Amino acid sequence: MNTPPNEALERPTRPMYWSVRRELWENRSIYIAPLIVAAFVLFGSFFSVIGLPRRMQNLPANDPEKAHAIIVKPFSFAPAPIIFVTLIVGIFYSLDALYGERRDRSILFWKSLPVSDRTAVLAKACIPIIVLPLVGFVLGQIVQLMLLMLSTVVLLAHRMNPAAAVGEFRWFQELLVMIYGLTVHALWFAPIYAWLLLVSAWAKRTPLLWAVLPPIIIGLFEKLVFNTTYFGLLLKYRVTGAMTEAFGIDPSKHNSGVIDRVGQLSPIRFLAAPGLWLGLLFAAGCLIAAIRLRRYREPI
Repeated sequence: MNTPPNEALERPTRPMYWSVRRELWENRSIYIAPLIVAAFVLFGSFFSVIGLPRRMQNLPANDPEKAHAIIVKPFSFAPAPIIFVTLIVGIFYSLDALYGERRDRSILFWKSLPVSDRTAVLAKACIPIIVLPLVGFVLGQIVQLMLLMLSTVVLLAHRMNPAAAVGEFRWFQELLVMIYGLTVHALWFAPIYAWLLLVSAWAKRTPLLWAVLPPIIIGLFEKLVFNTTYFGLLLKYRVTGAMTEAFGIDPSKHNSGVIDRVGQLSPIRFLAAPGLWLGLLFAAGCLIAAIRLRRYREPI
């Protein structure tokens, strides 16, 4: 039996999927910049792995926590620069996402397609909140696995048992910690990305200036008029609060800088933090405003 013509023509267009794909095609820095940093991390960590046999020979016998930290730090810290770069890329991407299409007038072409302004803006919001954390996660895992393999080769070359070092690396717990940490930071920084997208949709020039100028003016006004710094502390909390709210780390421990145990996570405290939900409400408001601005904004 032949398929009816109307049924054959009805295919899911998946506008959100293709809108996200479009952002990846047009903004190669989304994956190229983290790839470059991953290469530098591998190169820099190579020298740390070369010195692993010497460090293992000088481990403190009476302090297992400190010994653990000495062994796993090169592996646990390796993804950090990659993830940091994804945050920076997300900031600059958000600043240019809606401003750039008005500047080069490509918005006229994209508006002619059957893709709503809501889909276009939400697809752009998915890049810093979902796509870039996924890129950081994948590259971080690849770098860690390559360092583990390299350390195994180095230890075998020095006639040392690699099981002692590899066994200290809690791979499954590290995996859960990284997934949790990236999710936490994506949710916590969502209002920052949404604010930058709003500015990108509104500004006619220099969106970076318009993104930072209002917070600076508000902070100066508060300081001069009320002699307080509550707004500055609020901004500082938004930038650094994810770590204090989502992780429970004892600063008295020797390995307080290494987060590689599920027991160091505090998901209930994070989900109960008012700053998380107020930030998400602010992000939703900024995205709604950005959608309306894109609907009526003209090319620059």
